[in-house]
Amino acid sequence: MIVAGKKARNTLVVLVAIALAVVMLPACSTGSQSSNSGASNAEQKQTRTITDSQGREVEIPVQVERIVPLGNTPRMITYLGLVDKVVGIGGMKADKVTPLQAYAYANKDVWAGLPLVGTDAAGATDYYPEQIISVQPDVILCSYTKELADEISSKTGIPVVAVPMGTLFKDDYKEALRLLGDVCGTSDRAEEVIAFIDTCLTDLSARTTDVPEDEKPSVLGAAATFKGAHGIEGVYVNYPVFTAIHARDVVSGVSEDESAFIVDKEQILGWNPDIIFLDAGNINLVKDDVKSNPDFFAQLAAYNDGQVYQYPNSTSYYSNVEIPIVNSYYVASLLYPDQFKDISFEEKASEVFEFFLSDPNYLTTLEAAGYGYGKVDLG
Repeated sequence: MIVAGKKARNTLVVLVAIALAVVMLPACSTGSQSSNSGASNAEQKQTRTITDSQGREVEIPVQVERIVPLGNTPRMITYLGLVDKVVGIGGMKADKVTPLQAYAYANKDVWAGLPLVGTDAAGATDYYPEQIISVQPDVILCSYTKELADEISSKTGIPVVAVPMGTLFKDDYKEALRLLGDVCGTSDRAEEVIAFIDTCLTDLSARTTDVPEDEKPSVLGAAATFKGAHGIEGVYVNYPVFTAIHARDVVSGVSEDESAFIVDKEQILGWNPDIIFLDAGNINLVKDDVKSNPDFFAQLAAYNDGQVYQYPNSTSYYSNVEIPIVNSYYVASLLYPDQFKDISFEEKASEVFEFFLSDPNYLTTLEAAGYGYGKVDLG
């Protein structure tokens, strides 16, 4: 009887200990999560429902701390100051990034150790569900179709918010910034970015809108970057850099539906613009063409008059915003020197790059890589 009593008491002690451990476990677990994430367990479980640009209702955490941006959203979240919340990145491999992909190049050190979880190389969209799941984001951000956003969500089990791709200097870019700001808690910064863009565009337009057409030199934007690199036969149409400053663009009105296309060189001779601007990243293609077709270039007034200039590509993995704004000021300073005589191009470039990339010296970075601004010696 004594032995049995001891066994019963020992059993009771063990059961009490187990019960206490079970009761204490959630409290310990909550304390650990709070110290790691800075939010209580209750806060982490709070969600809200938003409607994305594709009309999808998406349940997301109230506090978003870990994000995976795909498509054009890595650039946008950079503008919104969300660089440190990225846990997996979509885009170009790190060793392929150039200063023309400004947001990625400016953040190359911060994002150096992040896994590549998707790509949109040459317009071919792809994403890697296993890698996305492994980094445990709170939300996936993308600029994809409804079908693709649903597919990614289904395969990962993670909320996916789709935003507009973003047309340069247009309202859908503002819509994308505002939606991302709402999701990630940076709505104030989104409004700051929108206001900065609008202020620049208003300034550019006000300075140039009253210049008579017959006082403007004709211009052509060539060596365009779209679905890859092109030589002089790749031209921009409805180019935002030119429309922002009311430039006398020889391609204006040729197409309402396209932003760039390939033309016959005879057409370029027919236009024979006073000034030609080339994407800096494609200069070598044009130089090779000069060697192969010297007679063609000898017939171009801009070539003979030394009026061929380069600026950084506006497009590299979708449209930048900071580079086209700086490009607009550069082109305007050449076309309308009197209207921009009070503007220091270098100072304006520094202001723009600091605002978007937190790097006031990014102009120097572009120039050091051969992507700066200036006249081009085509040989």
